[in-house]
Amino acid sequence: MLFDTPKDFVAAPRHAVTVFGMAGVGKTRLATLLRQSHWFHYSVDYRIGTRHMGEYIVDNFKREAMRLPFLRDLLRSDSIYIRSNITIDNLEPLSTYLGTPGDPARGGLTLAEYRRRQEQHRVAEISALLDVPDFIERAKALYDYDNFIADTGGSLIEVVNHEDPEDPVIKVLAGHTALVYIRGTDADAEELVRRFRRSPKPMYYKPQFLLDKWAEYKRLNHIGRDEDVDPAGFGAWGFEALLHDRLPRYQALADNFGYTVDAADLATVRDGMDFLDVMAQAIAKRGRM
Repeated sequence: MLFDTPKDFVAAPRHAVTVFGMAGVGKTRLATLLRQSHWFHYSVDYRIGTRHMGEYIVDNFKREAMRLPFLRDLLRSDSIYIRSNITIDNLEPLSTYLGTPGDPARGGLTLAEYRRRQEQHRVAEISALLDVPDFIERAKALYDYDNFIADTGGSLIEVVNHEDPEDPVIKVLAGHTALVYIRGTDADAEELVRRFRRSPKPMYYKPQFLLDKWAEYKRLNHIGRDEDVDPAGFGAWGFEALLHDRLPRYQALADNFGYTVDAADLATVRDGMDFLDVMAQAIAKRGRM
């Protein structure tokens, strides 16, 4: 959804945007802020973790609980139940389920199991993104929200062809929302890597990229067997490699189908009106290109 002039966007009776960019750059912070100005916040990761992967996550909890005879007996007699308490601000159940490949003794998954869960996430993410138009209308019909923000995961760029206007996900998102790339700096990227080491987020790799980086990590660290890989070490190293691989593709997606807003400019946004001003500047900037 591209606009001829900033006024066309600002004066519209309803606004819908999809924000994308690297994990931790400020997408969820912005969406949370806009909620206070009566914008509907649609979290793609939350939708993935509840509607599209919720059963996988809870079944994994049950599988672990079944290892303990005391809990196994209570579960089998329906005396207790287990559920995921995932929230927009706490995606730990999804992160835990996706896991990291490596040494099982250090909490790692076999590479085969990790790849199986990655494919589940790919399917779930595409489904959650295709749900956006329905939620735009539900937000209006049920809650009378005129404004809507889709807060996507960093892996949006992995499930679309950023050069193809006929890509099913791009076609839906660009047809119903303004695509907005929140662009960070090199310093932001370094901080995100540090943050990831402290608190990992759900990660999705394209299959061939994962295999290439897995082999490269083992080679660089002189590791022969998959089960000798440190899951935390690969997780942080893989995140940094993936981050730098995604950055030019984020920009290309914005150049082709949307707008670019610098993360620093969003730091001054206090409410919905401030955000509309930032969007107006981005639309004007694209118009001059």
